Amino acid sequence: MKKFTYTPRGVCSRRIDITLEGNVIREVSFMGGCSGNTQGIAALVRDKSAEEVIARLEGTRCGFKGTSCPDQLAKALRAALENNGE
Repeated sequence: MKKFTYTPRGVCSRRIDITLEGNVIREVSFMGGCSGNTQGIAALVRDKSAEEVIARLEGTRCGFKGTSCPDQLAKALRAALENNGE
């Protein structure tokens, strides 16, 4: 299992921690942000493939912002997959 930390931009959450086993998400936790929403997102993506989650969440917006915590999770997963391949 590999652990990754991502610093989101343009959202309330300050950090996203991800644990991957291959390309399967085993755990996600957000520091900051809307607690109920980020806990819900983390529970919904557990045991899903990173590619599936990226496809579903990428481009999600929060109000008038160009991004959101789900979109930042997609970016974090993409970075984790790229890092995992090195």
